[in-house]
Amino acid sequence: MAGNLAKLSAAGVAVWLDDISRERLVGSGRSIGPKGVSPEDRRTAGTDHSGAGGGLDKLRTEQHVVGVTSNPTIFAAALAGSELYAEQLHDLAVRKVTVDEAARMITTYDVRWACDVMRPAYDASEGTDGRVSIEVDPRLAMATDATVAEAKQLWWLVDRENLFIKIPATEPGLPAITQTLAHGISVNVTLIFSLERYRAVMDAWLTGLEQAKANGHDLTKLESVASFFVSRVDTEVDKRLEKIGTPEALALRGKAAVANARLAYQAFLEVAGGERWAALKAAGARPQRPLWASTGTKNPDYSDVLYVDELIAPGTVNTMPEKTMRAADDHSAVSADTITTHFVEAQQVLDDLRAVGVDMDDVVEVLETEGVEKFETSWTELLDGIAAKLEQA
Repeated sequence: MAGNLAKLSAAGVAVWLDDISRERLVGSGRSIGPKGVSPEDRRTAGTDHSGAGGGLDKLRTEQHVVGVTSNPTIFAAALAGSELYAEQLHDLAVRKVTVDEAARMITTYDVRWACDVMRPAYDASEGTDGRVSIEVDPRLAMATDATVAEAKQLWWLVDRENLFIKIPATEPGLPAITQTLAHGISVNVTLIFSLERYRAVMDAWLTGLEQAKANGHDLTKLESVASFFVSRVDTEVDKRLEKIGTPEALALRGKAAVANARLAYQAFLEVAGGERWAALKAAGARPQRPLWASTGTKNPDYSDVLYVDELIAPGTVNTMPEKTMRAADDHSAVSADTITTHFVEAQQVLDDLRAVGVDMDDVVEVLETEGVEKFETSWTELLDGIAAKLEQA
């Protein structure tokens, strides 16, 4: 099973797929699936490369995919592009459920199924990988108590121990992260852009583990990742650099995102060397791995595997759209480590950005606000699509 994804895995990077759809799940052979799908379809649809691309089980067995992330945008696209939701939509319409409840039932159905498909990866890694993420309703991003309540509900509904509940790293999200972990629920912290906020996320995670331990939860079963967004940083910073327009500014295009992420990994190593983590590790806790999100290159002038090749280090996760994953397997230049030997260089990039007039504090604030708004918009689109389909049903 040679190939660049195999090399990436050997370098300590967990390859996750940033996509989910019922098209990928049908045919996996690991769930009953919708009653309207024939046994033959179940055997075959999840193993080809048509429709949504490779079936999830095939990506797991042949492309080293050991985890899945999802978000409202992905679910909205999945629902709009498939007839495989028709029977469930009909049943929900007959029951006269609300649109919000229908969204919850549809998304948890797919995520539960994906958890079953990824269970072999979960077992093989003793619970580190094989995880599937579902996001709390993004409209709750600024409401701590509501986020925790929804996290508990989603955890109960999916009812799979290899689930991650995605909680955004907004200021109200930080105590929600702690409280959710304290309930023994594994968390994927999402929408992290700034180094300062990432350090706050790690503090919230450590506090959550300490509270979980005090509450009697088994720390060996409690997992977390911190999703640090990458390509969006370059998109925003490059726009500002081009507006400044000096040679010094233009020379910095395409460098901010990787530098920011590399310094995040440095912060991760600092926490991993601390006393709080040492005490939790002794109690069986697992580290909160940095996860590189938004890794599809948006600028066509840059390498389509830029955020793969430049962010390789042990104990990290890279969640990729399938297009990026295929590109990485085809022509990624995988080396053992492209992060830890570049900390000084990364800090210099941020210093240079400040010197030419880029305010990174403002950049990350804008990106967080836009990130929440984009997911809220996608969630609304998902609800509107479900409402229309319920009406048709």
